[in-house]
Amino acid sequence: MKSSLPKVMHQLAGLPMLERVYLRSQEVGATDIHIVYGHGGEHLREYCAAFDVNWAHQQEQLGTAHAVQQASPDINDNNIALVLYGDVPLIKSETLRTLVASVKDNNIALLTVNLEDPTGYGRIVRDNEKVVAIVEHKDASEQQKEIDEVNTGILAVRAGYLNECLAKIDNNNSQGEYYLTDVIAMAVADGNRVKTTQPQNTYEVEGVNDINQLATLERIHQLETARAIMADGVGIADPARIDVRGELNIGSDSFIDINCIFEGVVNIGKGVKIGAGCIIKNSSIANDCIIKPYSVIEDAIIDNKVEVGPFARLRPGTHLKEESRVGNFVEIKKSELGKGSKASHLTYLGDAEVGSGVNIGAGTITCNYDGANKHKTIIKDGAFIGSTSQLVAPVVIGKNATIGAGSTITRDAEDDALTLTRSAQKTVKGWQRPKK
Repeated sequence: MKSSLPKVMHQLAGLPMLERVYLRSQEVGATDIHIVYGHGGEHLREYCAAFDVNWAHQQEQLGTAHAVQQASPDINDNNIALVLYGDVPLIKSETLRTLVASVKDNNIALLTVNLEDPTGYGRIVRDNEKVVAIVEHKDASEQQKEIDEVNTGILAVRAGYLNECLAKIDNNNSQGEYYLTDVIAMAVADGNRVKTTQPQNTYEVEGVNDINQLATLERIHQLETARAIMADGVGIADPARIDVRGELNIGSDSFIDINCIFEGVVNIGKGVKIGAGCIIKNSSIANDCIIKPYSVIEDAIIDNKVEVGPFARLRPGTHLKEESRVGNFVEIKKSELGKGSKASHLTYLGDAEVGSGVNIGAGTITCNYDGANKHKTIIKDGAFIGSTSQLVAPVVIGKNATIGAGSTITRDAEDDALTLTRSAQKTVKGWQRPKK
């Protein structure tokens, strides 16, 4: 990867590859998960501290069988051991369930795949359809290299039998390594039938060895995600230009324009229009909303029929109530905007509670921070805040109050009254504008 970060920590769709494999193992129902690690292990264990796993350190990298040996003694002999790889991030839980189920009447089952170009992969050698061995590419004869069915490395095997085989494996091969694939030949020699299954898509078993391969799998994953979204009645301007880095739940008749990014858990209702270049993270957007281009929304709640943007930023703790509007270059943090209220442009609302039917004029800011503590601004129903006003919190703007443009409000403003702070306008005759 040409990176200081361990390979399996590189992210695909917002999650490290290792975490994706860990989550798949949980989905399959694994109750005893082991991670065998070598290079960069301290970074893995730090990031994955919350994982419910047993860590097995492989100090020397002596092959795949040697790696499995680090963990296999801690697995109950009566269990089925499922061997997965931290750099194969798109394996599906359905594929793994089928593989594990294949061990029901056997000691061992293997996941294979047919490739147009099998170069570099271990070949599945059969005799009258019966698997007899796996031969690594470097050890294969010219005839064996013509075989297009290859080993994915993913297998399910009864743990007790696995330990018996691992104890017998040697490193008598061109690489001088202990191959896990030798377990197949041993199983055949012991009279076992090796059951094979295949994934629905070859990309499920593709490994990542460099940044280019990671980018290829990223686009495959994103395209598959886009197709699933479209199958639920959601329009996407270009399925090749969307990134879902988490979980996106979106209702029918909604539309997503190009280059939008969804992070964390995002819930979007029906009939919602998402403009180009929006970034939405851990937020909920109700029905019939319009999110205009290049808006950034994080940890926010948006009710029905709200308009946001373009170029708006909703920070954590924002709640926009029904039919409210937030326009271009408006930033809102930890604030509530009431029903039908609007802040159309160039405004900052922080730690504010805004009632219904309120108009926030352009350039208005809530001065919520005194250098040590945050304070709240309350704007009651029907208030009108003139442009370029500063509301110095803590302060309350009364019901149907009007704040004159350009005012700095430091005390509570009365209901149904005009409040303003301005110096008297004057004209200085003969004043000369500075010149270069």
